[in-house]
Amino acid sequence: MTVDGFGTALRHREVDTHWLVHADGTRRRLQVERWHGPAEAATASVVARCAGPTLDLGCGPGRLTQALTHAGLTTVGVDVSPRAVALTRARGAVAVQADLFDPLPAEGRWRHVVLLDGNIGIGGDPGILLRRCRALLHPGGSVLVELDPPGSGAWQGHAHVVSGPHRGPSFRWARLDTRAVHDVAAEAGLAVREVYPVGRRWFAELVLA
Repeated sequence: MTVDGFGTALRHREVDTHWLVHADGTRRRLQVERWHGPAEAATASVVARCAGPTLDLGCGPGRLTQALTHAGLTTVGVDVSPRAVALTRARGAVAVQADLFDPLPAEGRWRHVVLLDGNIGIGGDPGILLRRCRALLHPGGSVLVELDPPGSGAWQGHAHVVSGPHRGPSFRWARLDTRAVHDVAAEAGLAVREVYPVGRRWFAELVLA
């Protein structure tokens, strides 16, 4: 079972700062308030690329799941965190509590699988994660994934979340940038259809090779 590493940030939303801390001490600020807010421009750009049933992996509090649902798409959010699933359902969207590597509804029939907000890191190995996404897809489907900016490369290791005085459990995590994604996708049987920026954030659409 994947560790609920981000549950600490969801339980302590009132804290001013939240950090994802890597084992080497590198820290990245977590945009927890954004997770709880409405769909922003970058999220809207992802929704606009979806044209059929969509699976939102690592859905968190569900802003993307809600936006996809409001766009008229059959959408299911998936998260290992029971709090995340409850928050998503409270928005009026459908969500299931599950490890995405365990059996999921309608495997092989999803038109789109989405990994937003750094969720390419889930499980600590983007290659294994993308192979899992490929298995979930309809043959004509695509994976929409948020990536690090060009030049930051790839990283795998352990991390934990710190929300004010609260420290969460250690879990495996990864990062992948817009250049490194090509080789990782190819090894997973996917091809990069497009890489595109929205503001300061970067995304890619991957399709079956």
